[in-house]
Amino acid sequence: MLSGKDVYLFILDNGRGLKAEILNYGGIVKNLFVTDKNGKYVDVVLGRDTFEDYLNNFGFYGAAIGRHANRIANARFELGGKIYTVGANEGKNSLHGGLEGFDKKLWDVETLDGDEPALVLSMISPDMEEGFPGTLKVIMTYTLTKENAFKINYRAVSDKDTVVNLTNHSYFNLAGHASGKMTDQVLQIFADFYTPNCSECMPTGEVLSVAGTPFDFRTPKKVGQDINADHKQIQMFGGYDHNFALDGRGYRLGAVLSCLENGITMEMYTDKPAVQLYTTNGVEKGRICKDGTIYEVHQALCLETQFFPNAMKFSHYPSPILNAGEEYNYTTEYRFIVNK
Repeated sequence: MLSGKDVYLFILDNGRGLKAEILNYGGIVKNLFVTDKNGKYVDVVLGRDTFEDYLNNFGFYGAAIGRHANRIANARFELGGKIYTVGANEGKNSLHGGLEGFDKKLWDVETLDGDEPALVLSMISPDMEEGFPGTLKVIMTYTLTKENAFKINYRAVSDKDTVVNLTNHSYFNLAGHASGKMTDQVLQIFADFYTPNCSECMPTGEVLSVAGTPFDFRTPKKVGQDINADHKQIQMFGGYDHNFALDGRGYRLGAVLSCLENGITMEMYTDKPAVQLYTTNGVEKGRICKDGTIYEVHQALCLETQFFPNAMKFSHYPSPILNAGEEYNYTTEYRFIVNK
């Protein structure tokens, strides 16, 4: 129970080897089970054991992120000639929505049964909550599709011009959340360019070619191949915590992750302009997590589809501005294929 309201765990099962367990608190994906080449269910996302554990969810494990995913420098931005100051929760900067982002909200829920079971989560974020303008109505629909995909559709509308950048912060390890480092798993990202960061993990405004750098995932390679490379951007963050500008536009394949050991492959589709690759460079040492597991550095990776971080500062970045009355409508899909 939270503030006198009940917290529920919802279970979705498409009957085709894909099951999800989701909390209405934070829209958190607690478990995501995929059958491997031997027909065994594998929980491919990191997480906590209990709801109470999620009240201190360092790392935003599995959570819905909003109003603005990733970072806003100095926790402020200009919109319509006015400066807005938002919640600073990472030093002087704002990260993933501020002090009380969507990851800490209790969402209203509607369940949809059928061949493609779904969970419809909704909430209203009041005008100036965390400093963001406009009363924002948000609907997130989590669906398990016939194609064995975990699909998230994000919709929102505001009564004032505002900024919106919604994502999900699931940590994927296709060998299983408790299997240790996932650096031997193979990743491909369809991106010719990435945005380097300053020391505060904020894009500098540059958009650089991945060619000849550790950020070149255009052809599949092991996640760990360059994760300790002698490259300033890697050394600063102990791995990857970077925004990749995805090739093309519209709904397209953005990344592919594979575990050769158990045959599970995950394809990530999105119509967002970018994805943040985060390789779990920081963990709470010794904290007991799901199933009694103590996670370690590089135990999983996140593929957070998004607009570019701190995009309001740079006019050449795709804009996260949502005009009053217009609909924000984007979809991300994590599709699972088993290679036997």
